[in-house]
Amino acid sequence: MIHIAKRKQMPWPQALAIRLGAIALALLVCAVLTTVLTSLNPVDVFGALFKGAFGSARKFWIMMQELAILLCVSVALTPAFRMKFWNLGGEGQILMGALASAACMIVLGDRFSSPILIPIMLVASCAMGALWAVIPSLFKAKWDTNETLFTLMMNYVATQLVAFFVIVWEVPKGSGTIGIINQASEAGWLPVIGGNKYLLNIIIVAIVTVLMYGYLRYTKHGYEISVVGESWRTARYVGMHVGRIIARTLLLSGAICGLAGFLLVSGTHHTITTTLAGGVGFTAVMVAWLAKFNPLTMVASSFLLAFMSCGAGEISTSFGLNHSFGDILTGIILFFIIGSEFFITYRFNIHKKGDEADV
Repeated sequence: MIHIAKRKQMPWPQALAIRLGAIALALLVCAVLTTVLTSLNPVDVFGALFKGAFGSARKFWIMMQELAILLCVSVALTPAFRMKFWNLGGEGQILMGALASAACMIVLGDRFSSPILIPIMLVASCAMGALWAVIPSLFKAKWDTNETLFTLMMNYVATQLVAFFVIVWEVPKGSGTIGIINQASEAGWLPVIGGNKYLLNIIIVAIVTVLMYGYLRYTKHGYEISVVGESWRTARYVGMHVGRIIARTLLLSGAICGLAGFLLVSGTHHTITTTLAGGVGFTAVMVAWLAKFNPLTMVASSFLLAFMSCGAGEISTSFGLNHSFGDILTGIILFFIIGSEFFITYRFNIHKKGDEADV
């Protein structure tokens, strides 16, 4: 008989060995699949993965920008996930933050210069993201609604709001797009540091990540989040106001998602569309889970996803393949990495003639 039991904790060298073995096995499967489906040399295809991320300075900074936004949203979702509030509304919260930034740039761009306008945009974006997150938290605290469905539906509402204002602000009329906002004056654009427009984004996200790690690990609020995540009843028994903790945590989570929207509009694209978030709100869920909700570990998992995303695009360009092929390789690698977590968390107990052996 084979029984599956949860491990107490696997030593980190053994866990690392399992993860590295999973990656090696994934690369082997990808190599076989590449040879069978495309007749290409797998080594050349894997080389294109690295070229897509590190082939030039521009490609490297694009990857770092994608990493920063993904990390920002992953960090934003972490407090809610630690509390076992499954906030799947990151996409909508990003869009609402982006919408607030774009509105400030369009309405106030002619009245204020960037040193005044940028702080206004930042506050407005964080406030809108926080508002979009706290609404489902209030319903959860008051009526115990399903936060997964609620936050998902909020994504659709946010998308339609952005679509509405894109039509209101479209330039030229009938185009269905806004175009680059304040292209002549650059009002509301984040300043370029060191000749790279993405560097400030990366610095801001790095600071937020470190602060979030300290907040969750060393503050009273971080402790309360962990207790509520373990049991609402326990939290109430020790005198914690669960509804207030849920609302406060979701305000923080939404505000950081709004910050991501601000960075996308003010620091990267200087415009807004319904696809601005690009699915990062959902990808961040995977990043947070892979990192076991540790903000510092999320740097590695965010790097892996950003690297694979950039590499998949390079495979399509270099070999004339459909972009889906690169995504297939990415999916295989992620499947093996996620699968390895099962063997790290659980063990097989083999019972034979009254004896037990652990595998």
